[in-house]
Amino acid sequence: MSNSPHIHGRRRTAAALSLATVLALTATACGADGTGGSGAEGSGKGTITFWDNNGGVRTAVWQEIIKDFEAANPGIEVTYVPVPSEDVQSKYDTAIAGGGLPDVGGVGAAYLANMVAQDALEPVGDRIKGSALDGKLVPAMVDSVTSAGGRADEMYSVPTSASNGTLYYRTDLFKAAGLEPPTTWDRFYAAAEKLTDAGDNKFGYTIRGGAGSIAPALDAMYGQSGITSFWEGEKTTVNDPRNVAALEKYVGLYKRTTPAADVNNDFKKMVAQFDTGTIGMLSHNLGSYTDHVKALGKEKFAGLPNPVGPDGKRVQVSNPVDGLGLFRTSKNKAAAWKFIEFAASRESNSKWNESAGAIPANKEAQSDPWVREAEATRLGAQALTDGSTTIVELPYYLPDWNKISKADNEPNFQKVLLGRMTPKQFLDTLAEQLDAARAEWNEQNAR
Repeated sequence: MSNSPHIHGRRRTAAALSLATVLALTATACGADGTGGSGAEGSGKGTITFWDNNGGVRTAVWQEIIKDFEAANPGIEVTYVPVPSEDVQSKYDTAIAGGGLPDVGGVGAAYLANMVAQDALEPVGDRIKGSALDGKLVPAMVDSVTSAGGRADEMYSVPTSASNGTLYYRTDLFKAAGLEPPTTWDRFYAAAEKLTDAGDNKFGYTIRGGAGSIAPALDAMYGQSGITSFWEGEKTTVNDPRNVAALEKYVGLYKRTTPAADVNNDFKKMVAQFDTGTIGMLSHNLGSYTDHVKALGKEKFAGLPNPVGPDGKRVQVSNPVDGLGLFRTSKNKAAAWKFIEFAASRESNSKWNESAGAIPANKEAQSDPWVREAEATRLGAQALTDGSTTIVELPYYLPDWNKISKADNEPNFQKVLLGRMTPKQFLDTLAEQLDAARAEWNEQNAR
């Protein structure tokens, strides 16, 4: 790979380049080939390319980490490429097919299996064992990315953070209305009704109807139904009658206690509505915690894990663990690994997760003071580790999971909100696709 201009000089111009241009330049400079070759260890020096899988949202903190890394490793320069989260899988798929993969990239568990199935990623388990990260990563997150890779006990991603579903609510609006925190589903629905005054453009809840709508819908379904497993034998439980009833109740909020525009809401629009408008509650994940703090301060909102059911038990679906992947075609894997090791170290991992409000994958970083002070993060971490919550593990190991849960069914969920498809029809369709994907995966792994 030929040396590129130093990142600090490039930052002023990177925003002006289209992503397609940046990717094309990366492919030319690196000579990466997504279809052949296994790369090389390289000298451990020179330039490496890093794709941020949540570009824009996390650009500032990554630039800080890169600056720290380059100062600690003067022989290595990092070319930073921001890829918006909604585009990342398609960009990786395009680069795998046609060339232009980076040396290192952010890889979420939701599309990890798809990339592993295409042999795009280098195994990292042995590298971890011989590094400063050995024994420092949260076992549950290691297990999660290992399972999501879909190839037995091999790891194809170094975990960096975890999140979970969070119900944010406006404590000031709840107090003014004499409402208790929405710690139960009954309180959630009662608050959605009481905080709504559509004539005054005030709504109790904002529902996610656009990109990324399936995960919060599943979280609401399983949270209410109390079903604790995604599979029963070889069949999925998504269309269990209890889940159908739960989804019917949840989507019944649309346009009654939510804005009509919610049918097109992605997380950015939802967060903006909650932070600047008069929305009482928002279901998202820990990733927007710091946005709410900046907009509202810590006194006007709070974040809770999913409400509990009538039996006092909390059920949530798993959120994909985020991580960093080392690409098989890299010509400088030694330098790329140094960057991954640095980014997952206590100081860098703590810095990134504090910026995101997420749960660090580095065990030492989890004990840093900011985790205790960020209430939503602290409660989220407890929900995942203290036994109070049953986590329904979504099948990220299915290579088609992300396609099924996004491209195939986000448009269908909008049809449900608009009354053009019933919740049962939607869930039966989703179940049929998931059962077929599971059967195919079982057949392939039986060979």
